[in-house]
Amino acid sequence: MKMNLQEKKMKRIAELLSGNLSYIAGENENGVNGEKAEFLRTSAAFLRKLGKDLGFTESRVHTNPAGIAVSGSVSLYGVWGGENGICFVLDQSAFATPMLLYREIDRIDDYYGRQNQYLPLSDFAKADYAGLCRHFLTFRRQEADACAA
Repeated sequence: MKMNLQEKKMKRIAELLSGNLSYIAGENENGVNGEKAEFLRTSAAFLRKLGKDLGFTESRVHTNPAGIAVSGSVSLYGVWGGENGICFVLDQSAFATPMLLYREIDRIDDYYGRQNQYLPLSDFAKADYAGLCRHFLTFRRQEADACAA
């Protein structure tokens, strides 16, 4: 079975986050070709495409390289027509198992949202991208649902 580009990025992101991105082994690690820089670039490209594929009417991808002792992080905040949306965060957190964090949000500047949910990166790396998109689209509330709430 042929993997599409997004699935290749998912696998690479999981590989990078499974390593130690906070380790600095000289110029190359800090430079534009280091694994940390690759993680930030690849994750930002993945999340931008995910936002388009989910049909967000407004979205923001933010890359935070952070300092030398951490991986940095990449996040996507996206909303459908101002009704609701999802926030995604990729980073090396304090969890023993690296995970993709996501949560529902009510607007593009909702930095708290609802309860955090997690997808282990081992599952993320093996996921079917189209299936992943279908899963996240279940969070979209239609206008009728929003009026009833």
